[in-house]
Amino acid sequence: MLDIKLFRTEPELIKENIRKKFQDEKLPLVDEVVEMDKEYRATKTKCDEYRAKRNKLSKEIGGLMAKGQKDEAEKVKAEVKLLGEELPKLEAREVELEEEIKKRMMVIPNIIDPSVPIGKDDSENVEIEKFGDPFVPDFEVPYHVDIMENLNGIDLDSARQTSGNGFYYLKGDIARLHSAILSYARDFMIDRGFTYYIPPFMIRSNVVNGVMSFAEMENMMYKIEGEDLYLIGTSEHSMIGKFIDTITPEADLPQTLTSYSPCFRKEVGAHGIEERGVYRIHQFEKQEMIVVCKPEDSKSWYDKLWQNSVDFFRTLDIPVRTLECCSGDLADLKVKSCDVEAWSPRQKKYFEVGSCSNLGDAQARRLGIRIKGENGNYFAHTLNNTVVAPPRMLIAFLENNLNEDGSIRIPEPLRMYMGGKSVIEVPVKK
Repeated sequence: MLDIKLFRTEPELIKENIRKKFQDEKLPLVDEVVEMDKEYRATKTKCDEYRAKRNKLSKEIGGLMAKGQKDEAEKVKAEVKLLGEELPKLEAREVELEEEIKKRMMVIPNIIDPSVPIGKDDSENVEIEKFGDPFVPDFEVPYHVDIMENLNGIDLDSARQTSGNGFYYLKGDIARLHSAILSYARDFMIDRGFTYYIPPFMIRSNVVNGVMSFAEMENMMYKIEGEDLYLIGTSEHSMIGKFIDTITPEADLPQTLTSYSPCFRKEVGAHGIEERGVYRIHQFEKQEMIVVCKPEDSKSWYDKLWQNSVDFFRTLDIPVRTLECCSGDLADLKVKSCDVEAWSPRQKKYFEVGSCSNLGDAQARRLGIRIKGENGNYFAHTLNNTVVAPPRMLIAFLENNLNEDGSIRIPEPLRMYMGGKSVIEVPVKK
């Protein structure tokens, strides 16, 4: 949500930003906010004047009565009564205008960073840099589910019976590998100075509205029937919500947090749910990183966060690249975002395994996350990034560490979490 002062001083800047995001249908909202804000301020001023006048006149009544000026006192009483009748109408209009302004401001996109490339959708995202050499072995790399089934590590048929498409049972060494990757990701981030959290997996609607746009919520979130609770789509939601209505001293910043959680998503949209696979699913687990910092530090933290993901994947021998999200692919709250994509030897292309985002003060304004500075309080900046999100990440891991006989190499950093194993062998069929 933008600062209302920006609507008063630079409405054309807001409109130009809307055009850059190819959301021209929202252009009229800017003028509506400007006009409503004028009426709101005038109404608020009149309310304040009426209240002050009513209080002043009320005090005069006692003085007039004490002097025996009963007729004058009655005239003042009548005036006070009239003010008392008009004031609730004005106050109701003030509240109505405030709500209507906020409703419009909540769907107007954040001002994007000048460095963001202009484009309509993800097809116009821009490659930034590659890390590691993409490799295609001289043997065929099977589909990821076939690799896991060959290792007796996944059961999709049973999951469809219990839960439907978009769910899975992992088992044996594949399930252990899944947990090992998350444990390694946890320790990787702790070693980089982040504090480890396990957050609530359900949050209230005011937190949901604070961390994401309404369109995102409708396409992602599962609501708990009969309660003001939603299942989280990522631990970022809980972790940013942790700071709701807080004032953090500058000396306590930055707050650098890493959190584990299961994630639940409807996955409504063009991509849909895979019937056979674990790339786009309703339930998965993730290790996340979150930063709350001073505005002047958010750009440097953005670069540190995506670099953490790149470094993590490279320790597991997985080539990756970073991809700058264009203006039309940015969610409305984001100032800047990039995807980290892993190399797929089977598809001979990269695919998304994580996303790093700088949201500026958008979430902080919605949730009241402030910093206490020497010259007063101001809004914080918030950032988030995926460390790792298996089982999607398992696809990249399995393809890039697959041996010709179907076994899987275990890179050295994961071995301590796999009971010392250096290879996952193909089970001998009985």
